[in-house]
Amino acid sequence: MTPRLTLAVATATLVIIGMAPAAHADPSPGVSVPPGTEPTASAPVQVDPNDPDLKLPQGGTLAEPKVLDIKQVVEDEAGDERREDTNADVTFALQAEVLFGKDSATLGAQAQARIGTIAAEIKKQHTSLVRVFGFTDDLGSSAHGDVLSKQRADAVQAELAGELNDPSITFEVRGYGEQYPISDNSTEEGRKKNRRVEVTFPRTAS
Repeated sequence: MTPRLTLAVATATLVIIGMAPAAHADPSPGVSVPPGTEPTASAPVQVDPNDPDLKLPQGGTLAEPKVLDIKQVVEDEAGDERREDTNADVTFALQAEVLFGKDSATLGAQAQARIGTIAAEIKKQHTSLVRVFGFTDDLGSSAHGDVLSKQRADAVQAELAGELNDPSITFEVRGYGEQYPISDNSTEEGRKKNRRVEVTFPRTAS
């Protein structure tokens, strides 16, 4: 069995106590993620601002509560495959090298088993929507990267559809080329991480 490294980051309800301004922009730093994959967490509990046990400075009020998403990331030792779990979604990211040959969109020998693992998790979650996004590094022309990333996403989607054999599942397939890098394109190690296909679907089961 391949050793796995696990990094888990968990957060809980964040309640800010102080003078609540009339209008305030979200101070969270922007995270560049493909459209449709943004966190959707919401506050699970109500806080009574009139509770006598709640100690506030004179004149202070509670800001709106904010729940930060819980994320768990598991990556294999070689970095070829990464799984991210949040409250809302499951995402598998597979590096292009374990799926395709260089500059190719034809699935290789290792691809079927890896995609089969993802299909099994999709079945477990009983989801009806699956997003398959392809990405490249920034070498070569942007136009070529756009085409290649879409072709690779299409190839993974076709293999998934065959494994799932479920007409009730809708697929959203996109090729983003060099957009949304997750690592530094100035090094080969970083470019390798950016050459990937991501499969994301809603979490419906624990």
